[in-house]
Amino acid sequence: MEQDDYLFVDGKTLKEVDEKMPPEEELQDLADFFKIFGDATRLKILYVLLCTEMCVLDIARVLEMSQSAISHQLRILKQMDLVKNRREGKTIFYSLADSHIVTILSQGLDHIEE
Repeated sequence: MEQDDYLFVDGKTLKEVDEKMPPEEELQDLADFFKIFGDATRLKILYVLLCTEMCVLDIARVLEMSQSAISHQLRILKQMDLVKNRREGKTIFYSLADSHIVTILSQGLDHIEE
């Protein structure tokens, strides 16, 4: 295939793409963020926390899973700032970190239901 067979993008378009493209580090952070939503167990936990805050034991009971499996996934969700926790005595309660998580879940569901 000769070079003439390719479509070349004009300088204006290249500049526009370059201005809109986030820095590489931000793109990697965004990719890591979306990977979190690639696990059904983590999504189930987020949907549970969408309803109310809960402790690990209650989440495990609702989802019929082990406490250790729930704790492991909550640790990942907390590291990515998707959930937060608060302590009440010896019990730690988890909840969604902010309203952005609700928006992401609802828009994702809207998209796949179209």
